[in-house]
Amino acid sequence: MTSFSLAGRCALVTGAARGLGAGIADGMEQAGARVTRADRAAAGAVLACDVTEEAQVAGLFAAEGPFDIMVCAAGITRAEDIFATSRASFEEVLRVNLTGVFLCCKAAMEGFRARGTGGRIILIGSVVGHQGALKGHVAYAASKGAVHTMARTLARTGAPMGVTVNVVAPGVVETEMSAAAHGPAGLAALAATMPLGRLQQVGDMAAACVYLASEAGVGITGAVLDVNGGMLMR
Repeated sequence: MTSFSLAGRCALVTGAARGLGAGIADGMEQAGARVTRADRAAAGAVLACDVTEEAQVAGLFAAEGPFDIMVCAAGITRAEDIFATSRASFEEVLRVNLTGVFLCCKAAMEGFRARGTGGRIILIGSVVGHQGALKGHVAYAASKGAVHTMARTLARTGAPMGVTVNVVAPGVVETEMSAAAHGPAGLAALAATMPLGRLQQVGDMAAACVYLASEAGVGITGAVLDVNGGMLMR
């Protein structure tokens, strides 16, 4: 049977101080990986790295790598529609959600190419990357759509090197960020619309990432894995 174990593998998870990133890091550790956790601010076992700063990303890879697996989970959102979104707000979201992903992917791909041993890149997309946000969150939706297409492009670049690049696209995950964006009443209303009758949990996303990072996911690249409780079926 194909193994879901990550024993002997080294993984980097960004945005790992809390929420989705922390849960993914936990899941990879439970699967046997040695995990480096990074976030904008250091906290306990979490190393400080602002993914929008190229020098900090390069320093993280030089000090803690090489990595076999990289998960880009760092992300922010703004509950703003086009009328409320300033240029500064729009660019801040894209800087974290898109430029930060680009810088991390570039560093990872350069490391994989130098080592010649292949690797796994997993990006966190979103259901809004397919269909746009229900309301507001214009910058977030734009950034996630771009992440989906970036992954497909990188998958073609990485394939000859044995590198797979995939996206896990949640619907609404119960995290501090979603609670701040939607509020308790909003989350409850969203849960009631889900075909599975619940919002996604951090553990759902962690399981999907472990799957793609393990030998079970060896034949998958350039894919967007929807883990959205049936919020979008395509």
